[in-house]
Amino acid sequence: MLTKFWLPFMAPAFGSALRIARRRYPSLLRLAILDNVVPHEARPGDRLFTRYFIGAVEGAVAMSRTVEEDWQKLTSKPVRRLFHPIYDSYGPPLPREEACKALGLDPACRYFLFFGLIRPYKGLDLLLEAWKAPALQAHTNLRLLIAGELYEPFERYAPLLQAPENQGRVVFHEGFVPDEKVPLYFSAADVVVQPYRSATQSGVTQIAYHFLRPMVVTHTGGLPEMVPHGQAGLVCEPSPAALSQALVQMAETPPERFHPALRLLRETWSWRAFAKELLEFAASLSNGHAVPK
Repeated sequence: MLTKFWLPFMAPAFGSALRIARRRYPSLLRLAILDNVVPHEARPGDRLFTRYFIGAVEGAVAMSRTVEEDWQKLTSKPVRRLFHPIYDSYGPPLPREEACKALGLDPACRYFLFFGLIRPYKGLDLLLEAWKAPALQAHTNLRLLIAGELYEPFERYAPLLQAPENQGRVVFHEGFVPDEKVPLYFSAADVVVQPYRSATQSGVTQIAYHFLRPMVVTHTGGLPEMVPHGQAGLVCEPSPAALSQALVQMAETPPERFHPALRLLRETWSWRAFAKELLEFAASLSNGHAVPK
């Protein structure tokens, strides 16, 4: 039995359901797939709830080294580190001009995409500060495309969005992005930027792989594991100065230079490969439990 775990808030419900299932089916093997063990934004009771959940499973699969280490700090139960498979449910990339037209973007510009929920740990403020760098302003056809829903007051970002250096250089599409629009943003983008202050892993990374978009990510959590520096993109420290330097380097590098590595890694992290390793891990823990062949 597999349970996805990403927030301690879910632990009472999931932990109780798993205990009930075990009472009804004593041979049941219960595994967790962990997006996080320790949440990005701490709340009272997190560790207590997480420990309750841990007590209801025989082992876990961690989506990054950081998550694996967090699990090992709380329990000696087995854990296997795998990577989240590629998000391949969005269909093939669209022609770039078609995607730009649908989003109201000028196809003559190059777009660096920040995508997803906008929360403090995502570091959008660091990116907007970095975007003001004179070396980036020199690339006059470069635009920062922000697409995502604000989970904090707009006023936090207003001074940076309205800064003279960023005028005419930032396109902000605020709001939830439905699945049918995801291919538009990734097809229009030349590069995907993840300036996170903290991270375990990110689904945005796996969407970027599907659309063969190189990335600029910060050296935090599992991002450097998922985006090998110089192969699938560039890795830098989570500061405006380091980000601006990496962004300039990416602006001066043809995106096609990263395509061979992106294709190779996309195959490495396929759903088939993930399922194979997951079943091997389950079999190693079976010890009399019924494990599918």
